[in-house]
Amino acid sequence: MAVLTEEQTMLRDAARTWTQEKSPVTALRKARNAGTGYDPALWTEMGQMGWTGVVIPEAFGGSEFGYVGLGLILEETGRTLTSSPLLSTALASASALILGGSQAQKEAWLPKIAAGEIIAALALDEGAHHAPEMTATQARKTADGYVLTGSKTFVLDGLFADLFVVAARESGRPGETAGVFLFLVPAGAKGLTVKALKLADSRAHAQLSLDGVAIGAGARLDGGFETLEQTLDRARAGLAAEMLGQAAQAFDITLDYLKTRRQFGQLIGSFQALQHRAAKMYSELELSRSAVEAALAAIDGGANNVPELVSLAKARMGDTLHLISNELVQMHGGIGMTDEHDAGLYLKRARIAEAALGGQTWHRDRYARIHGY
Repeated sequence: MAVLTEEQTMLRDAARTWTQEKSPVTALRKARNAGTGYDPALWTEMGQMGWTGVVIPEAFGGSEFGYVGLGLILEETGRTLTSSPLLSTALASASALILGGSQAQKEAWLPKIAAGEIIAALALDEGAHHAPEMTATQARKTADGYVLTGSKTFVLDGLFADLFVVAARESGRPGETAGVFLFLVPAGAKGLTVKALKLADSRAHAQLSLDGVAIGAGARLDGGFETLEQTLDRARAGLAAEMLGQAAQAFDITLDYLKTRRQFGQLIGSFQALQHRAAKMYSELELSRSAVEAALAAIDGGANNVPELVSLAKARMGDTLHLISNELVQMHGGIGMTDEHDAGLYLKRARIAEAALGGQTWHRDRYARIHGY
């Protein structure tokens, strides 16, 4: 574990206390059963605590505390499976505006994100797999701006979003990176249809249909595909931090069970085979933590190897979360297969998180390409 500053330690401890008191796993169950996807009251509290402005510059109402700081918060929300727009809004969408937004765009949207007044969502993928370069949604230039036509799927928090950051193609063909830009599309725009998409993790995903959505010339972010990739790397690192929290809590739940469950007259934690499996989980968890922390620190430090470290972190974290979420269910035996136990909730969230923003295979392939393999 990296050595945290006093301020970072205070932020992590405050986030841990708040999530355990205000957003335990029971809150996810309540939201799931109600079909709401997230709790607006909790989102408002996050804004009041300043969490929504952690990476946003002070000039736009944020604290500019860095991606390591937001990663610490996301790790704690991951521990309790908190369903909030923190990743989609305060990290992904805010990063897109910070990286590619004009002064006017930043002034219009960043203060609202920092205050927790709006929800923004990144609308990227169009098929079953993560493939940014395969963007087919068209952005046709007009005298007044642009007209967007296409579709998006797996849009996290899209069901309640006030603003969409949409990847669309001005030129070129799917498979080419040139010509892809990000566009700001307000919810309620004529021609935009938002449909709920139910996934196993019970979060608020959506499908978008853009049928000739007209937006102004000032709705396009600068930087093209480079801005999109940098935005995605920040989102991937944040998602990896959230996954780290999920894996850490799943491991703690499993370890507690090994220390209390008795079979054949003794604690099951005394069985050497289970000890070996627990040791493997712990080792993988610590290695993955190092990778996640390195990726977040590299983003804050403006390092030139951010893509490499982010793909390493996301791939390793995906493998580790897959292992630990499986072991959580298997070591609990029959009770781990029931809905009453939390094991299934961690397993479902794990599977969606693994695939989001590129699965293990996608990131291993990217890592290999970066190194010229």
